[in-house]
Amino acid sequence: MATQLNAHARNIECSEEEWQARQELAACYRIFDHLGWAESIYNHISVRVPGEDNAFLINPFGLLYSEVCASNLVKIDIDGNTLDGSPYPVNKAGFVQHSYFHRHVPWAHAIVHTHTTATMAVCSLEGGLQPVNFYACNFIGKLAYHDFEGITVRAEEGERLLANLGDKRILMLKNHGPVILGRSIPEIFIQHWSLQRACEIQMATLAMGKPVLVPDEVVAVHQRDLAQGQVPGKLPGQGDFEAWTRRIDKIDRSWRD
Repeated sequence: MATQLNAHARNIECSEEEWQARQELAACYRIFDHLGWAESIYNHISVRVPGEDNAFLINPFGLLYSEVCASNLVKIDIDGNTLDGSPYPVNKAGFVQHSYFHRHVPWAHAIVHTHTTATMAVCSLEGGLQPVNFYACNFIGKLAYHDFEGITVRAEEGERLLANLGDKRILMLKNHGPVILGRSIPEIFIQHWSLQRACEIQMATLAMGKPVLVPDEVVAVHQRDLAQGQVPGKLPGQGDFEAWTRRIDKIDRSWRD
């Protein structure tokens, strides 16, 4: 992955490690846009800057995902200070939510929050995600839920977000949308992709009638064997992310700038 992303020369002052992170995050924004997961200029994907305490990259507020590139991502710290001289502001809701998790969850190097129709619909459904399809079985027992409190711009909500996340990696904000935390950009990508598919199929199934629920013991076997479906020799989501990066490169390589 590193060779593929580093093919474009740096055009801002930053470390090689930060440029790598910028390339990967910019690719992720373009992939989300290509897959129809953008929400005008809203929502956010962030990643920690390697080797720097309390610094992370996030999208410039006011730009579409299709306009995000490696050099215009905004570098901020967990207190909201801009570290790279960027002229762009940062969405307050994105900062409040992401900074709290980056501050308090050591393994959360990458975080994504979206408002896709399918995931928001399931977040708004009594009972949330149900074991009604292949992809849903990936997540049964692995999702946390948080009651809707309005737009996430108040720092004091952070304590409740963290408490409700518990030991999970996905927090379903009821009546709102998912927050997915992970160790890398490829990991949160594949988690979002799978969750999106699970929610799309649940919506379609419920629209047709009463779903067939997968028994708990089968869900357990499914989750036990999931790792066997990964690309050999690659980290979770890496094979998928590389494939989609090749796809967006064929469409528009400006994300690399």
